Amino acid sequence: DCGYDIPVSKSEMKKAIEGTREEFKPQTPRATVIKIMKDQIGAVIGPGGKVVQDIQKQSGATVTIEEKEDGGYVSIFSSNGPAMDKAVAMVKGIVTIPEVGEVYKGKVKYIQSFGAFVEFFPGKDGLLHISEISWDRIDTMDGVFKEGDKIKVKLVEVDKKTGKFRLSAKVLLPKPEKPEAPAASAE
Repeated sequence: DCGYDIPVSKSEMKKAIEGTREEFKPQTPRATVIKIMKDQIGAVIGPGGKVVQDIQKQSGATVTIEEKEDGGYVSIFSSNGPAMDKAVAMVKGIVTIPEVGEVYKGKVKYIQSFGAFVEFFPGKDGLLHISEISWDRIDTMDGVFKEGDKIKVKLVEVDKKTGKFRLSAKVLLPKPEKPEAPAASAE
């Protein structure tokens, strides 16, 4: 007992504070931890720490990684919301595994005679083979795409041996109907 007699009812306190805030102000410092699998720790750190340093440089957040018995713990500390959001998105982009059958919005990274390599997931490129672009036959990649083009693709396969991603755009397009063969006339 402090000796002061200040009667404050619960209803008075509820008037002042409606409840907890859903979101902090943008300039509020924050911290979060993302648990990852042990075999993903190296991908987040990168060779010589290059990847984690790049995340810190681009986002402005501080990122530390700790290995424990049950996995890796990526701690992210930020002085503001946008930096936290960027760092979290970059880490999740590295550790999230794309799923076969999912549709992604990708960006054409570079073009070869046999197709285009499309970044369909942050840091993940897949081959969009020339035969998977359209239902119509395409003989050459000349003029089909230019680097930087945005395109919707579906992840159709992850090669079991190499881990490479195979993409298709034509499976997202309506399949053209084949003209019906003329019916044989009955004589």
